[in-house]
Amino acid sequence: MKTLPTFRLDGRTALITGAGRGLGVGMAHGLAQAGAHVVLVARTASEIERVASEIAADGGNARTLVLDVRDEGEVRQTFAGLPALDILVNNAGTNIPQPFVTVETRALDTLLDLNVRAAFIVAQAAAQRMLADADRRDRGGAIVNISSQLGRVAMKGRSVYTMTKHAIEGLTKAMAIELAADNIRVNAVGPTWVDTPMTRPALADPVLRNDVIGSIPMGHMAQIEDVVGAVVFLASPAAAMITGTSLVVDGGWTAR
Repeated sequence: MKTLPTFRLDGRTALITGAGRGLGVGMAHGLAQAGAHVVLVARTASEIERVASEIAADGGNARTLVLDVRDEGEVRQTFAGLPALDILVNNAGTNIPQPFVTVETRALDTLLDLNVRAAFIVAQAAAQRMLADADRRDRGGAIVNISSQLGRVAMKGRSVYTMTKHAIEGLTKAMAIELAADNIRVNAVGPTWVDTPMTRPALADPVLRNDVIGSIPMGHMAQIEDVVGAVVFLASPAAAMITGTSLVVDGGWTAR
């Protein structure tokens, strides 16, 4: 080996769904800092416009697309019209914690619709757009599905979320096998608890917070940048031979 494999993404276009909040913001910044032109996707224009302005102020390149990923027609039309797409970070998702025996059908449908159905359609539309490029076999592509440590283990009160993330883990493997011949790599990143707007209300409960931290051998929750590093790595040429796997960023939780 004469040179270290590069983590740079110069000349690549990376699209991030759920880019207006939490992990999505951090991943957008990280990919931009690695040199990618980032496309920020979310339902709320003001949120992604703020992120795009921050990236531009840091010398990066970003544009925004207001899109509800649950709208299949809009997703397919939007992705087909992209001038370029090399990297997808399939991040949009949600959670509605409820005990299994009292899970409401509304909550079940919401999580299945966004975390599974929309994630599938976004991934499919992204792959179709990548395959439309005549030089894709040489250029390559990368899809990173954002899963969770609950794609491998379970936790009380989160049966539906756990089910959806197990689905994402399976989808990642299936996509990787089918797209490998076209040099499109598909991997997942499974974070443990991270301090984000989605987790903050639950973590306000000191009993739960202590239980979470006590379950992580490293003794603390993940930071957003911990997850960003994993995503940038899997999107980069440094991970050129990695596909069909899940990188768990969990401080050792699932090693027990």
